[in-house]
Formats: sequence, structure tokens, C-alpha cells
Amino acid sequence: MYAVIEAGGKQLRVREGDSVRVERIPGAVGDEVTLDRVLLVGDGRIEIGTPLVAGATVRARVLRQGRARKVRVMKYKPKAHYRRRQGHRQAFTELRIEKIELGETAAPAEQDTGRQAARPVPRRSRAEVSEAGGA
Repeated sequence: MYAVIEAGGKQLRVREGDSVRVERIPGAVGDEVTLDRVLLVGDGRIEIGTPLVAGATVRARVLRQGRARKVRVMKYKPKAHYRRRQGHRQAFTELRIEKIELGETAAPAEQDTGRQAARPVPRRSRAEVSEAGGA
């Protein structure tokens, strides 16, 4: 079984037992987190959400909190002696996917509104409309 989840603005394809890095999620090492933004679940047959799969969740355990390698950004304008350096380290959370759960998905029941279905309105040609006087 696999799932496509959304975490930190990115979409990830995960399976049970996978280890993934996502944007920082609050929680201590060893805590269990629930990811409920599940976009797709595949288990023999694929269930695609609109936009999310109803009742589907992914349970994961926090392996570590950390910061990625430094990304160096440099602005440079030639012949103007303009140089700016900036660095950034993105915080991340490493998770181990423990369980992909599908909620109880019942087929939507047809609701009786108490009204009859509307009859289709017969279409008239332009000639009939102009003979009838417009509208």
C-alpha cells in the first residue's frame, strides 16, 4: 500500500516503513504524528481524493529534528562593485511512516428531495423564435 501525502507544500509518495524528510513539524523525537492531507491511496485499486481522500490518514513517528545543509545565495552586479552573500539552513523533520489508514468509506446515499425530476425544456429553432416575436 502506498499514499501520496502533502506536507510542507510538497507532495510525497510514501509506503509503510519509509523514512522521509518534510518541512519542520512540531514534536519531539519519538512522538507520533498524524498526517491527514492524503491526496491518493493505492492498494490494488487507486483511490484519488478531490482534493483529499476522505477518512485517510498516515501515521508516522518522528526520527529526528534537524537543519539541512547551508544554501548560499549570492547577488552580483558586474562593474558596480555590488556583491551580497546570504546563507540559509532549512529546518526539517525526518519521519518513519508507520501506518497508512483508510477510513470507512461508505457509498454516498441518494437523498430523496421530495420533488420530481424536471422535464427537459423543448428547444426551439431560430425561425420559430423569430416568428413568435423575439424572446
